Amino acid sequence: MTTTAMLRAFCDAVEQRNGRAFAELFTEDGVYHDVFYGAFAGRAKIAAMIDDWFYRTATDFRWDMHEPVTDGTTLYARYTFSYKSTLPEANGARAMFEGVAVITLRDGKIASYHEVANTAPAFVDLKFAPERIAKIAAKQGAKLKARPEMRRHLV
Repeated sequence: MTTTAMLRAFCDAVEQRNGRAFAELFTEDGVYHDVFYGAFAGRAKIAAMIDDWFYRTATDFRWDMHEPVTDGTTLYARYTFSYKSTLPEANGARAMFEGVAVITLRDGKIASYHEVANTAPAFVDLKFAPERIAKIAAKQGAKLKARPEMRRHLV
């Protein structure tokens, strides 16, 4: 499968709430690191993330990958992503994000997915209270500071 075809299948599976098809893009021991929900390891948990977690408080997902670049082991792609929120305070608003997907490939499958996402505009779209946004941003900051590659920056 080409990179472009794999990324389109990735996005389509999310949009179609097809966790099984999404999980099949991953290696047996693959891990999806979600910016909100954390890590999901293995195909069964990755499928559940799509079918249950993503659609728990959202619907009408749209996901597009742009300008993919790969060396055969690491794949980067800029993305745009949105959904309609079913949270009461959002009043049906569409939350919109942009980010960069960082994908590790092994034998033509995704071994690891994580993302760098601009989440702040979506929180405003969802009408989150400033205190809630600050709490989420602080949690994201703590995760960033806990990463091994940030040690040098904390000294």
